[in-house]
Amino acid sequence: MAGVTMEWESRLGRRLRVRDLYILSTVVKCGGMAKAARELAMTQPAVSDAIANLELLLRVRLLDRSPRGIEPTHYADALLKRASTVFDELKQGVRDIEFLADPTSGNVRVGCAESFMAGLLPAIIEKLAQRYPKITVHADYAQHATAEFRELRERNVDLVIGRISEPFPQDDLTTEPLYEERYYVVVGAQNPWARSRKVSLGDLANEQWIHMPPNNIISDLISAAFAKQGVPVPQQRVASLSMHLRTQLVANAGFITIMPNSMFQFNAKRWGLKALPIDLGIKGRNVSIVTLKHRTLSSVVQVFIEHARLASRQLGQETN
Repeated sequence: MAGVTMEWESRLGRRLRVRDLYILSTVVKCGGMAKAARELAMTQPAVSDAIANLELLLRVRLLDRSPRGIEPTHYADALLKRASTVFDELKQGVRDIEFLADPTSGNVRVGCAESFMAGLLPAIIEKLAQRYPKITVHADYAQHATAEFRELRERNVDLVIGRISEPFPQDDLTTEPLYEERYYVVVGAQNPWARSRKVSLGDLANEQWIHMPPNNIISDLISAAFAKQGVPVPQQRVASLSMHLRTQLVANAGFITIMPNSMFQFNAKRWGLKALPIDLGIKGRNVSIVTLKHRTLSSVVQVFIEHARLASRQLGQETN
């Protein structure tokens, strides 16, 4: 064990530079020394020297030349896989220092579907901004869970707000449930159906409906809800993932749609929306915060998560 320690200290610990690792990652990303040098604002010989220094320290070849440019060897791939974690932890450390120096500032990167951007996320940011006006939230759109989690695994976002189905097979991710998502049939407050105390899906078959596009998990759930009640899915007049479009048409043009509870509750008063007394029979799914297991979260990200919990508690009450 002592020999391993001495090997690290004498050959790598005192000579390996994070800067050289970053140069290597940039060369691989750019596919060439010249492009990397321009991006790094360095000379090409300086870039070459950094790569040579790494190869000398590690005693392996890191880059191969090919007709398509420079390609990483499997040694470089292995090194950069670990280096990405080093870069991320250093960035998190800098963010922690910035937050300690000024607890009212910092950056959070969030990945989520548009339905959360139209409901839950604004509610979180509203609460967050009241106490921490200098915190900046970067919201990245990702509709499908696979895309969202890829961004998380690549450390492009700090956390994902997403719908989680059980069992959750992602062993490298951690989830924290926020609330159970429910679905409502929604009309504008001026729609004649808004005054109905008893109404069924069959009664609405000939109305103007806004649907989600096909091949979507929520679309499949809605189709199953209609089938369960023995009612064919109404013909769509508009099909869109855009929550802004759906809200506008429901509030102002007499359309009917189905909304998740977070989007409905946080927008009902503002847009004059009404949930009809229809039980769709859709099994609720947990909306959760998803983070990368074993990744250190910065203090500002933890502050964001705490405000996500606060905003989610509002959804604990049944919406009328």
